[in-house]
Amino acid sequence: MSIDIVVNALKNIAKPAASLVINQAQRNETVVRTLKQFNFDPAQPPKDVDGVYVYSLIEYGVDKPEAMLNLFREREVKKAFWSAYTANHPLGFVKEVEKFLHSNDLAFDIRLKRIELRSELEEFGEIFIKVAKRSKSKDFEPFPEWNLDEYPTEFKSLIKEKIRSFCGRKFVFDAFKQFCDKNRSGYFTVLGDAGMGKSTIAAKYVWDYKSPCYFNIRSDGRNRPELFLESIRKQLIKNYQLQNVEKANLADLLEQVSKKLINGERLVIVVDALDEVEQEAGGNLLDLPPSLPEGIYFLLTRRPYTIDKKRLSAPDVSVEELDLRDSQYANLSREDIKEYIRFFLHDDPDYKNALRQWMQDRNISENDFVEQVATKSENNFMYLRYVVPGIAKGDYNDLSLKQLPDGLQDYYQVHWQRMGMDKNTQDIKVFILFVLVEIGTPIPCDMIAAITEQKEEDVETVLDEWVEYLKPQDLAGEICYSIYHASFLDFLKMQRKLNPKRTPFQEVNQRIADYLVKRMA
Repeated sequence: MSIDIVVNALKNIAKPAASLVINQAQRNETVVRTLKQFNFDPAQPPKDVDGVYVYSLIEYGVDKPEAMLNLFREREVKKAFWSAYTANHPLGFVKEVEKFLHSNDLAFDIRLKRIELRSELEEFGEIFIKVAKRSKSKDFEPFPEWNLDEYPTEFKSLIKEKIRSFCGRKFVFDAFKQFCDKNRSGYFTVLGDAGMGKSTIAAKYVWDYKSPCYFNIRSDGRNRPELFLESIRKQLIKNYQLQNVEKANLADLLEQVSKKLINGERLVIVVDALDEVEQEAGGNLLDLPPSLPEGIYFLLTRRPYTIDKKRLSAPDVSVEELDLRDSQYANLSREDIKEYIRFFLHDDPDYKNALRQWMQDRNISENDFVEQVATKSENNFMYLRYVVPGIAKGDYNDLSLKQLPDGLQDYYQVHWQRMGMDKNTQDIKVFILFVLVEIGTPIPCDMIAAITEQKEEDVETVLDEWVEYLKPQDLAGEICYSIYHASFLDFLKMQRKLNPKRTPFQEVNQRIADYLVKRMA
């Protein structure tokens, strides 16, 4: 059967459907009708590879753009798909398709229609596997895992959130490229205070280069060597088709990958927030190897450290650090900060109109706003993440531009006072926040209510008040909360040091202990 005839039929289906939304029932009916048109049994797919490919294309192709239908009809694409399928190497299919499109006019059509190519390739592969299973033919076994994300699922939302409004930092990426160009392998570390954009730099590099990665997150409990190794091992096996390495240590894995690198290829592994790693004393953090094979590089980020906490001994490997606090980077960081503020003013759909109204009401020019807020931020992106949306939402309608907080810690302090948290009447709100501080891992609202002996709805009200500083996440069907950022965690701990006799600070650990004893009884 000619695949061209099937594709043309699918195109004719798509044209009248383009102006309306097809519900699932209508789509299923169209798929069945099209299968019958080409003498396929809707209940029993064929058993040969060519038949399953065409059958899958019909199930996939109803209401799909012409560009994708034309792509899957290509002989080279079909051949690349089957090769990736039998090798259980779905990422190899992506690379072959991208190579094919590099010299094909279809690439223009796909860009013009803003088609998410990787998502479409993943969808087709998943449909093919389902059809292959229904065919009951042994020729399709073993069935591969058709996941085309090159970074772990657990970090996907974090990466997307971090890069949503990414601006600048070209000098960091340029410095890392120069480091790689002049060294056969090595460790490159980006240092900076909380809120200076280290995690965003890591996320942007991973997004652009699809590098293996690990984001240490203390509040999620994802900050231990064994979890890091397990994640990186899975990523390297998937990306490089490594064999018999299910229990290999990191050094052995990197040796295997190094042997597969050709024509100057490199492996860059991105590891964020080394300062959040929990590990017994002795040895490198995350058991990073003291030596690295050729072509292997690590892009690391961490907060500033004392020499006893460095824990990265690599005497035979090139090691370099870029400290975002250095004066040589101050002007470059300020330009990035100003670009980020302009993003809010021009491109952010949630805040740009309200910000412009705030400026207009105070007769502030865009240039003055950008310059003064940049100065107030002290080159801290986290400051902007809180203050600029706060301006748009009316939190500072009673303040002038010059009265805005100076720097991140001053922002936290001003917000704390404006919320009345330094008054004893707000003790229960402080209590609730400090339960999150002391527990250290995400916990549900009902547990916080039990510990603080408050009504669950009252706890929810407090959590809603502080939601921008908290990280809600769905764990096993239950919404759990933790502190969003290490800088706010540091601020809260400082409040206890400043006023250790305040009731919530004195009683929170005992309340948690009492709760745990009751649960064990």
